[in-house]
Amino acid sequence: MLPYGRQSISDADVEAVTAVLGTDWLTTGPAVTRFEEDLSAVCGGNPAVAVTSGTAALHVAYAAAGVGPGQDVVVSPLTFVATASAAALHGARVIFADVDADTGNLDPAAVEMALTPHTTVVAGVDYAGHPIDADPLRTLAHDAGALLLEDAAHSVGGTWQGRPVGALADLTTLSFFPTKNLTTAEGGAVVSPDPALVEGARSFRNHGLVRDRDRQRFPDEGPWHQEVHAFGLNYRLPDLLAALGSSQLTRLAAFTKRRTEIHARYDTAFADVAEVRTPVTRGGADPAWHLYPLRVLDGRRRELFEFLREQGIGVQVNYVPAYWHPVFADLGYRRGLCPNAEQYYAQEISLPLFPDLTDADVDRVAGLVREFLGYGG
Repeated sequence: MLPYGRQSISDADVEAVTAVLGTDWLTTGPAVTRFEEDLSAVCGGNPAVAVTSGTAALHVAYAAAGVGPGQDVVVSPLTFVATASAAALHGARVIFADVDADTGNLDPAAVEMALTPHTTVVAGVDYAGHPIDADPLRTLAHDAGALLLEDAAHSVGGTWQGRPVGALADLTTLSFFPTKNLTTAEGGAVVSPDPALVEGARSFRNHGLVRDRDRQRFPDEGPWHQEVHAFGLNYRLPDLLAALGSSQLTRLAAFTKRRTEIHARYDTAFADVAEVRTPVTRGGADPAWHLYPLRVLDGRRRELFEFLREQGIGVQVNYVPAYWHPVFADLGYRRGLCPNAEQYYAQEISLPLFPDLTDADVDRVAGLVREFLGYGG
């Protein structure tokens, strides 16, 4: 089975991880510090806080933003459920705003309609790797007294209007799952230009522990003393995984370039196919493509999905609108809430896209799609 995504592991990656096994650090240590510095370099110089997953990054970021009961978080529905559920777990009310019909990214006009006096965060998603329209979203959020969060799980290494992902929002969250644009096996990060948000993220990922005597309420308890002033969790990334991340970052530019080449090859293959819509790249965007979201316009998406799976092609669908999940339906969210997101979902199929995919693989996948739609073998 040709998967729709796959990690790319080199000998250098293996050596980097193996080297950590010979040190005194397996959990959070100097390799994490280095990885955070390496991430910062590709995120506009903004500090990065490494955590255990992209979901943890969202949970940590919402905590740093002070999200809690009585507050509203505006979220894109065309995303993995964690973008919304992480806010709900803090006790916030999630308000879904619709997406633009072309990119699948959060629509600023829909956000404006969704804002309330209690909005604390507006959370956009870089769907498939295309950066959000950050400027109007940031203005809307700030005018409402809220923060802009960019869920960049798909897009590290991309830019918008010449600015790198990681430098577009008040908070940016990253994911390093194996199928993502770089991997630490499991892992994520929170990036922010705001020192207070960075400190909040670091505190929450480490149980909220306070070790600085100047900040402790009982500093004379003893040299061993540490305190918790606000609840947090253990979201610390191990050095083993951080070492893999730093090694992967040395190839991020090459990964991004190859993903762009594959994306363009698919575009060319489907240029004359009226029954599909290929992904849009807006002016000013230089995406770091994570997905190739082909849209099937004739209602045959499921048939195509099953046909390709039978042919050994590991396609996927990204994503069922977040509020369709029973956990949100049971809270009163109803289908029909975001028509653009629902139509996008009904049409979307993710074709294989990863750096080690060969041109022959791309041509085989594209040829099978064309064959299914009646454009010859």
